[in-house]
Amino acid sequence: MAPGDTPPDSGQTSGLSHPQPMPSRVPSIVTLVAVTVLTLLVLAFVVAQIIGWSNIF
Repeated sequence: MAPGDTPPDSGQTSGLSHPQPMPSRVPSIVTLVAVTVLTLLVLAFVVAQIIGWSNIF
């Protein structure tokens, strides 16, 4: 195609496709719960270290 030429028409589709299914929210909820539990465990460990209840390290 030379500069300035009109490009050919692109293919077009008409009509509606099938409705797309909604993605599951389970993986995001499980991830959120896991991160929250891990954060609480780390926070509890740090507080226990500061207070002196834990002699792990």
